[in-house]
Amino acid sequence: MDQALISHPPEIPDLNVRHSTRLRWIVNSAVASASITFQNLLDTLVVGTSATTVADAFFAVKIRKVEMWADSVVGTSTTVTCVFAGTGTGFVGDQKVNTDSSMGIQPAHVMSRPSPKSLASNYQVSSTQQALSLTAPVGAVIDLELSFIQIFGGGGVAAQNASVATNAGALYQRGLDGLAAAGTKYTPTAPATA
Repeated sequence: MDQALISHPPEIPDLNVRHSTRLRWIVNSAVASASITFQNLLDTLVVGTSATTVADAFFAVKIRKVEMWADSVVGTSTTVTCVFAGTGTGFVGDQKVNTDSSMGIQPAHVMSRPSPKSLASNYQVSSTQQALSLTAPVGAVIDLELSFIQIFGGGGVAAQNASVATNAGALYQRGLDGLAAAGTKYTPTAPATA
């Protein structure tokens, strides 16, 4: 049978916008331990809606990988830790503690992934549910590999914190804690921050 003689155009399987990327932050102040929510993760990439407001660029996010590095002065030690420790009922993560320490010879390094079918490894919308918990010293580098999805008609979720001097329609990166670049403990490394 000739494939060119189909009775209708082929189906379009998915019109949603999907984006996978690696984002980086530098810890700029003492952070004993930080709880990062799905709202925080979605607030990392925002679009300016006015000079003082931004909205999440995507509707849902999932974590593919977390990688952290931290160095210490020779003769001292430093530690980095990542835990996928969801705390809501029915939203408990794998609770695995991924940690490493440096004694000044080479950096402490952690590379961890959420367990399959855990909350963090599936797409999640903006919520205050904990996605992961991080412990890192000043100067630590934190990379997250994230996958985002924007569904038709699902945008416009306002970021939890105001911005300063943003342009409507422009894309910006924010701190890992959802705060603007000027007030975050996690300095974003993108060329445009809000």
